[in-house]
Amino acid sequence: MAREQVTKARRWVVKVGSSLLTNDGAGLDHALMALWVEQILYLRRRGIEVVLVSSGAVSEGMKRLGWDERPHALHEQQAAAAVGQMGVVQAYESCFQKHGLHTAQILLTHEDLADRQRYLNARSTLRTLLELGVIPVVNENDTVAVEEIRFGDNDTLAGLVTNLVEAELLVMLTDQEGMYDSDPRSNPAAKFIHEAHAGDPQLEVMAAGGGSGRLGRGGMLTKVRAAERAARSGAVSIIASGREPDVLAQIADGKPLGTMVVPSSEPLVARKQWLASQLNLSGKLALDDGAVKVLMTAGSSLLAVGVTAVEGGFQRGDVVACIDPRGREVARGLINYSAQESDKIKGLACEQIEAALGYVDEAELIHRDNLVLMDNAAN
Repeated sequence: MAREQVTKARRWVVKVGSSLLTNDGAGLDHALMALWVEQILYLRRRGIEVVLVSSGAVSEGMKRLGWDERPHALHEQQAAAAVGQMGVVQAYESCFQKHGLHTAQILLTHEDLADRQRYLNARSTLRTLLELGVIPVVNENDTVAVEEIRFGDNDTLAGLVTNLVEAELLVMLTDQEGMYDSDPRSNPAAKFIHEAHAGDPQLEVMAAGGGSGRLGRGGMLTKVRAAERAARSGAVSIIASGREPDVLAQIADGKPLGTMVVPSSEPLVARKQWLASQLNLSGKLALDDGAVKVLMTAGSSLLAVGVTAVEGGFQRGDVVACIDPRGREVARGLINYSAQESDKIKGLACEQIEAALGYVDEAELIHRDNLVLMDNAAN
């Protein structure tokens, strides 16, 4: 059924890693990039829309600047990204223009997707580009991003973009054929994983055994987590080798390439996708067992009476985490009161809020329409 879903998918996000783009540091591999462009053209002819998430800016900048090792200082990484982004964009534009296709450069930081208005603006822009027949080329805005607002790797970005454009398939191309249950470099008996379910705790354990490349920031673990994010909007993910001939065409034809990660639950609505995908939370609410049970079983709003403690300096409308008595995040949502107000009314019934604050904005701390349960809450 999952392979059938892949062949029927009409909107893909394709992520290409630095080790593929730059031939492991030897400069941009223009010949291989041209082959991927031809495959994307094949997908387009089949009626498939494609958003390309591409690494390579820092790596190409390093090559142009004559650096052999990825710098540790953030300002040096940003300088390399600024230099290298020119080469990456030029290469893609040249390849696509040969086929009469336009490209658009989209540079994002986490801040762009954490802010609800900017999130909606980015989604509208990407959808418009797809409607116009343009190929969006997305990358993290390494030149301006600081540690607090970085995605950290383009796998994470690809998972979030999959949610953003409501793609049905995320393909992460890497220099490995897929996932094993242990590191095949140290364990000859390692077994290849053909299919897995998003949210399976063992999946992250197995992925954690692998490392990242000399040039990249990610590894197999970041790909698994990206697949889990993509699954929140119902997307299937495939981790496959970018060196496999006609890899995208084979996937479109239903060939069993790579490791496929399938959703384990129904897709979330758009607002809840956004909430679940937030990397930067503004605060925390500690809940008692009664409040946790009501959220988990009744699909109710969060009331102040079930909150035992408030942490952070959040304002009304910020995204906060809801923590159970054992320290697990069970939900997150858009808060109706500031941290100071929330602290004053924690533990109080709805009818007591006005006496505590002198006014009432909302009866709920977090309305159920603005609240999403987290995947690990049932584990």
